[in-house]
Amino acid sequence: MKIGFVDYYIAEWHANNYPAWFAAASKELGADVEIAYAWAEKYDSPAYNMNTDEWCAKYGVKKCETIEELCEKSDAIVVLAPSNPEKHLRYAEKVLPYGKLTYIDKTFAPDVATAEKIFELGEKYGAKLFSSSALRYATELKGLAPDSFIVTGGGSNFPEYLVHQAEIASVLTSGESFVGGSVTRNGAQRVCSLEFTGGKRATLIFSPSLPFTVCAETNGEDAFRELNSDYFAALIRDITGFFARGVVPVAKEETLKVMSIREALINADEKLK
Repeated sequence: MKIGFVDYYIAEWHANNYPAWFAAASKELGADVEIAYAWAEKYDSPAYNMNTDEWCAKYGVKKCETIEELCEKSDAIVVLAPSNPEKHLRYAEKVLPYGKLTYIDKTFAPDVATAEKIFELGEKYGAKLFSSSALRYATELKGLAPDSFIVTGGGSNFPEYLVHQAEIASVLTSGESFVGGSVTRNGAQRVCSLEFTGGKRATLIFSPSLPFTVCAETNGEDAFRELNSDYFAALIRDITGFFARGVVPVAKEETLKVMSIREALINADEKLK
């Protein structure tokens, strides 16, 4: 199975690391999956001193001149642009009409309305798709069903990296709907309060240098866990399995819930400026 990478600029952290993880997952699962094609809107990467031709030569991937060429040649497609979710709908409008299995990287969309449009396109063209932050796959989250919890996390900026904490919050409130949230800020730091149906509450604490951790309270007992497992490799295994078997591993409703959390908190944060 030949996979095509669609990106805004191809030399970025995800595209640089995914090929090795796909190769390992393919070997582990006995799946015949390889990264074969790449197309990028921008030729030169602002993140790395590398252009599309240089990236393709380094990773043994054929460059496609158009996104249409990539879609025609690929058996399944990965839409990257992880730092540019505003690009995802436009790429989806090109990719999904081919009806091929598609993974769309985090952050899935800039807002809930756009996320819904992407899923509607998938349904219209019979293209199965999913999206997730890698933090959904942190093994430390397994077995937790807290009444309330605190999630810490960081990254270079709040809007881009908030999706990881929102994904964790969605996992820990499985079966519950997001009700609303609020934000307080101090410089680059944010403290976010979330409410869910069933009375569950959560606090997300963001600061650029904070590691991802969870402190979960269940029946009055506290459990603290650092999220250090190899969650990116686990995500890629699930994408590989999705491409091999065609079974969507993360439901649309879960992704829309994550998008709702993220959008509500970003809107609340914007009002503080």
